[in-house]
Amino acid sequence: MTELAAHLATFLREHLPHERRASPHTCAAYAYSFQLLVSFAASQLKIRPSRLNVEQLDAPLILEFLKHIESERRNSARTRNARLAAIHSFFRFLEYRLPSCLDQSRRIHAIPMKKIDEPLIGYLTHREVEVLLNAPDPRTRFGIRDRAMLHLAFAAGLRVSELISLRLDHLNDQACSSVRVMGKGRRERVLPLWKETTMALRAWLAIRPRDGCPELFPNASGRAMTRSGFEYILAKHVASAARSESSIAQKRVTPHVLRRSCAIHTLQATKDVRKVSLWLGHASLQSTEIYLRADPSEKLEALAAVGSVTLRRGRFRTPDRLLAMLKDVSGSKNYAE
Repeated sequence: MTELAAHLATFLREHLPHERRASPHTCAAYAYSFQLLVSFAASQLKIRPSRLNVEQLDAPLILEFLKHIESERRNSARTRNARLAAIHSFFRFLEYRLPSCLDQSRRIHAIPMKKIDEPLIGYLTHREVEVLLNAPDPRTRFGIRDRAMLHLAFAAGLRVSELISLRLDHLNDQACSSVRVMGKGRRERVLPLWKETTMALRAWLAIRPRDGCPELFPNASGRAMTRSGFEYILAKHVASAARSESSIAQKRVTPHVLRRSCAIHTLQATKDVRKVSLWLGHASLQSTEIYLRADPSEKLEALAAVGSVTLRRGRFRTPDRLLAMLKDVSGSKNYAE
């Protein structure tokens, strides 16, 4: 194996998790980005991936790789930017360990991020959320678990990674009145829970197996729930809820849509974007502004505050003798009629 393999192993196994304290999800995402890059470079250069050198990953090859994942793999511009961010981070890491690649690194850093469209976000209405939360069957063990997962994901506005990584000790006590969440960027927050969410969690804890993994929501095998596992569970209950509420079938309901729905409903209830930002665990208010654009009630309130331009009521008075004469000849009592 070449120097590239050694540097990649150090970057992914030591630098990211220990020096940068990146989360396991970040390390996995970066590793997958380089898996795609190495496979593409090897096919382009007609060599084995283990024989690739750092010098061969130059700026033209990186540009071809970015075009490939957009055209061939149908990746969005957002995903393309995420792959490029991983490459930028790796070559920033190499600058201090391999000075000979400094010029190559600077050329790669000059590759810009692509601007992305920011459409309005999708979310569920109160009625749609209610139907979805009632979709799991409370007479079965997995139905009770799924009901508790959906309630908690919506009420706390959790990301998928936050939900599946919750452990039993993250609940404050047996009353389940609040939950402690370690969010993105290692920002911890404590969220009080609604009565309905607390009841759903208590019902699950009463039948949850005592042994096995420490995670709050294990899968059918007793191991920690995965992201794809929760996506499968959500899709199953969305299909069931769509039979009762047809409007759900017209929407693409993903795990993140539950988080967005929580944000929109919190904004409508509090009228304070700062509280929404704190609830979701955002690093800045800039990340929360997308919900202001999506909520129509905020725009209606702004329109009502300005008011509409209206004409003052009253009879029209002729400003000129000529117009008064014409009015007299026409016999009209009101010139404005």
